[in-house]
Amino acid sequence: MANLRVSCVVALMCMVVITAPIAVTSVSCIKVSVYLTPCLSYLKGGSGPSKLCCFGAKKLNGTAGTTADRQATCKCLKSAAGFVSGLNDTNAGTLSAKCDLNLPYKFGPDTDCSGITL
Repeated sequence: MANLRVSCVVALMCMVVITAPIAVTSVSCIKVSVYLTPCLSYLKGGSGPSKLCCFGAKKLNGTAGTTADRQATCKCLKSAAGFVSGLNDTNAGTLSAKCDLNLPYKFGPDTDCSGITL
């Protein structure tokens, strides 16, 4: 029940925070939230991401097919992270590796989204 509430808050905040897109992308903050909601327990310090979490992360990665998409995804993640208490920065930074995604950057609170490219 708590995860459902957190997911709703994340989705709502993403809708509020991202009101004027910088570029046309196929990624929305709602989509980011839906794909990564199963990862919340891991992102809050759990022992490992679930299969459903990794499935969502891989789907999101496949959806973000352009530089603009990846930057928009990064911005959504950073915005959402500010509204979810108890996020573990180490787990957030290792999620892609734990899910066998070969991303050329680590996500964290200090990630410069404008520097992310395809």
